[in-house]
Amino acid sequence: MRQGRGRRSRVELHGWLAIHKEAGWSSTRVVERVRYLTGGAKAGHGGTLDPFSEGVLPVALGEATKTLSMVLEGNKGYRCWIRLGAESDTGDPTGVLTPCDAPLPNRETLQAALAAYVGERDQVPPAYSAIHVDGERAYERARRGEKVELPPRRVVFHRVELLHYADGLAEVEVECGKGTYMRALARDVGRDLGCMAYLERLLRTKTLGFALTECITLERLAQAVEQGLLNEVLMPVDRALDDIPALRLRLEAWSRLMNGQATWIDAGSVEPGTVRLLSPEGRFGATATLSEGLDASGRRLCTPKRLFHVA
Repeated sequence: MRQGRGRRSRVELHGWLAIHKEAGWSSTRVVERVRYLTGGAKAGHGGTLDPFSEGVLPVALGEATKTLSMVLEGNKGYRCWIRLGAESDTGDPTGVLTPCDAPLPNRETLQAALAAYVGERDQVPPAYSAIHVDGERAYERARRGEKVELPPRRVVFHRVELLHYADGLAEVEVECGKGTYMRALARDVGRDLGCMAYLERLLRTKTLGFALTECITLERLAQAVEQGLLNEVLMPVDRALDDIPALRLRLEAWSRLMNGQATWIDAGSVEPGTVRLLSPEGRFGATATLSEGLDASGRRLCTPKRLFHVA
């Protein structure tokens, strides 16, 4: 759909797109491209990827953007290529490299060093990061040559596995929690081994419940739009909320809750806490809270938290 000088009109579009971001693109630029291709009026991404990185970048459209604050807590998966024998001031290949003459470790030594990272630990974020320091991004200060010292933060590594190692390049698979920097992992492993290291390449394989295998490229998205097949690649608004229990309601309860009114419902075996609410037809429309206490009929009080206006 176009108007005036080839510009697309904005449309109401709701759902998620799992984009395979290519190296060289910023996350913001990907979102802008998605908005242009789809004509979506509102969009946002689920977790920044550095321009040199590639992989899973979930993009929320329309009402799905309301779920972003609810899903940024999840675990993530990465494929990391760690180059031993030098350190980068940015932690990646875009920075200034400082070579190290120390001997490189053998496979067994490297494997043991990586395995030691499994579990909770403190990690100092890279100076070139988007963390705010006195109202300014850390990377902005670092680019001006200022010394940036960031406090350590508690992170968790669920798995750090060496897949391949040859000629000073280690291919490593990582599963971790939120706020964990792979550039910092490469830096720290190199320092532990005494030979220095930096992250040469990064591929995000999963985040927010989206996997690399279900991603499409921007080129494929453009083809889908051109062929009128956007709905085949657009995922539901609540796609990123799959781990939250869903309740399908009767019409009376559905109507009351969609009007912002709390109501007592038979929640069956669903535990108290946050739930997704589905219409009698199975359409997602809200998140709500189920009460701890029960009434005389064994029902829980269902209080709407956020409504989603999805046609």
